Amino acid sequence: MDFEAVKNVLAALERERVRYVVFGAVAINLLGLARATEDLDLFLAPEAENIERLKVALRSVYADPHIDEISSEELLGDYPSVRYVPPEGTFYLDILTRLGEAFRYEDLAAQRLDFDGLAIPVATPETLYRMKKDTVRPKDWSDAALLKRRFNLKDD
Repeated sequence: MDFEAVKNVLAALERERVRYVVFGAVAINLLGLARATEDLDLFLAPEAENIERLKVALRSVYADPHIDEISSEELLGDYPSVRYVPPEGTFYLDILTRLGEAFRYEDLAAQRLDFDGLAIPVATPETLYRMKKDTVRPKDWSDAALLKRRFNLKDD
């Protein structure tokens, strides 16, 4: 994981007042559980203005014309997810506004946590557990088990 790239993107999101929640492996790491990853998972508030603020934030970090390909139509449509791969490095972002019928931005409980001096919104352990426990991916099952054990979580 490219720590500086993640920090630069998160700082830009905060500066532009993007409404987002970090979830996935970066969130798990911020909660104190070690998990390797190459991406930053972001859940965005599903509003065209918010998606435009996201693009402004990304343009402040990367001089990349492909940022313009991120569209409100796509993120607010039937398949509300995009992957943005910056022009250099191995780091990428998975950006979504809904996860199937299971999760919407409004469904996510978040807390602000410190990321190297920057307070960012991160999905709570309970939310991450709910997001991961019933997927088809073995790494999600492992994450769910770690979250359950570390935070003494109960099934719904």
